[in-house]
Amino acid sequence: MKHIIGGKPATDRAPSTTPAAARMVEVDAESAGQRLDNFLIRHLKGVPKTHVYRIIRSGEVRINKGRASADTRVEAGDLVRLPPVRISEKVAEKAERPAPAREFPILLEDEHLIALDKPAGVAVHGGSGVSFGVIEQLRQARPQAKFLELVHRLDRETSGILLVAKKRSALKHLQDQFRERETGKTYLALVTGAWPAGKKVIDLPLHKYLQADGERRVRVTTADDPDGMRSMTLVRVRAAVPARALQGLPAMSLLEVTIKTGRTHQIRVHLASQGHPIVGDDKYGDFELNKRLPKQGLRRMFLHAWRLQFSHPASGERITLHAELPPELADFVAPSA
Repeated sequence: MKHIIGGKPATDRAPSTTPAAARMVEVDAESAGQRLDNFLIRHLKGVPKTHVYRIIRSGEVRINKGRASADTRVEAGDLVRLPPVRISEKVAEKAERPAPAREFPILLEDEHLIALDKPAGVAVHGGSGVSFGVIEQLRQARPQAKFLELVHRLDRETSGILLVAKKRSALKHLQDQFRERETGKTYLALVTGAWPAGKKVIDLPLHKYLQADGERRVRVTTADDPDGMRSMTLVRVRAAVPARALQGLPAMSLLEVTIKTGRTHQIRVHLASQGHPIVGDDKYGDFELNKRLPKQGLRRMFLHAWRLQFSHPASGERITLHAELPPELADFVAPSA
């Protein structure tokens, strides 16, 4: 049996010749300022994220009768057209199940925001085959909270600092800082090989594309690519990790990587493009090396959001937060490892 999201539900009877109707949703004050893709993910529960992006690209989603892109920000009073979307009964059942309540390690919390230390393996939100993520679990753990929204994102396999806004005003203020590149975001990444000491800046445009199975990928492109996005990454060598021949591990480099632009998979693709992929990266990494890592205690990609700098949305004070390497990463690069 199929279910229809955004229109009339299907039944086990023979299908009607009347197509399910689209519905119009008015954006309320609490949703103002959200990206269109995030707004749809909240309203089309259980619909895979790849499908959400597909209906946006096709023009089936409209804002005030006009086409819009995924990064368009909705405003209070906007009328958003939601087309009917068919999903399987299994997916519908999953969407109806609440996420399990879960708190996460807190680095900073006040009445405006939460800075938490996200573990690897947890998505920041549901979608793309993931029933729930950090934000859904946090909302379940704090049913009394009137407002909890992600300020930015981290890849599922990336650990480290993640900001959640507790007020609409804080969300807008912080997202403006990310958009205007007024934040400082530094990651710790372990890459294969000895990183050249003189290589400190990677300034290469990136191009997003979808594979045949709908999986998103990113590649380095040329300056004349109309779909290329300017992307800049700064690299500093934190430590050299000697080869461990007995374990079949090559020499590696632990890097401090600061991104000046926040593109999808930016760090992973930029580092791999230089011949030094991130250790454990299952999309852009050294796949033969990756097979040997679990026996050496590393079962994930070695990428961690280590430091974040931003201005507090209420006081304006400049905040610097650190999330130290989790044990499984720290142990892997420890001299005794």
